[in-house]
Amino acid sequence: MSRRYLTVVLAASLLLTLPGTARADLTAFLGINPTPVNRVTRGFAAGMGLIIVGFEFEYADTTEDPLNAAPRLRTFMFNGLVQTPIPIGGMQFYGTAGGGGYRETLTEVSETNVGINVGGGVKMKLAGPLRLRLDYRVFTLRGTPRHPRPQRFYAGINLKF
Repeated sequence: MSRRYLTVVLAASLLLTLPGTARADLTAFLGINPTPVNRVTRGFAAGMGLIIVGFEFEYADTTEDPLNAAPRLRTFMFNGLVQTPIPIGGMQFYGTAGGGGYRETLTEVSETNVGINVGGGVKMKLAGPLRLRLDYRVFTLRGTPRHPRPQRFYAGINLKF
């Protein structure tokens, strides 16, 4: 093995073992859940990540609409995400997947169980550490929910620190 090759391999190994800079962010959001009719969803997310991978906890609460048999849905999800390492044109794209619990309530009937979600979105730079976050998710709820595959779209203010 040549000395130059060995130097390159050792330098690359050293770079890969150095810790990356961890970043954190908080998001407050407002959106819609169109399953089975459009209803307001609000919530928050707190996350941290390295350059490409990250993790977040997210809580969301969708309002109940008894006239259209649309239950209130509260989700508590832990997600992993993969994101572009640097913003492209001021936008950082990401894909996410995770799982957690949910509680669905319609008048006096409720269901509490576990679920998973997949989705993605973009964080767009506004000013300083503030970003606009647009996100889309599809949930798969276990147990006997009224609507086992709800969807959600939201827009939120994201604070990066």
